[in-house]
Amino acid sequence: MNQTKSLLHPLASFEQLVREIITINKALKVACEMGNSDSQIAISMKNIKTRWQVRLLRLYAPERVYLQLDAEAKSDEALYGLFLREPIEGFADINHLPVRVARSMLSAEEIIKFSKCRV
Repeated sequence: MNQTKSLLHPLASFEQLVREIITINKALKVACEMGNSDSQIAISMKNIKTRWQVRLLRLYAPERVYLQLDAEAKSDEALYGLFLREPIEGFADINHLPVRVARSMLSAEEIIKFSKCRV
């Protein structure tokens, strides 16, 4: 059973998970720039990125990563930024997560816990 569980739910290291989120976000941006923002592949990449961001928060927030509203982001909707306490490969943030999506994927208690900027 443990072997099956580990195959179905592999746990990447913190650094690996951060790299994967950054990589899929870059691929998503390329798809959107090519006019494919509504394609099935773009939608799938958005969903994967969101699930990985939620996993990152649940495993490592607020000690290594935290949520913060990003008032400077140019968007039609409110966005959280996921910020690293220590940069990895020059990255200090792990992209945006729409507030409406965060509210649908995370409990109110989790959002409060993950939004604490000080440990």
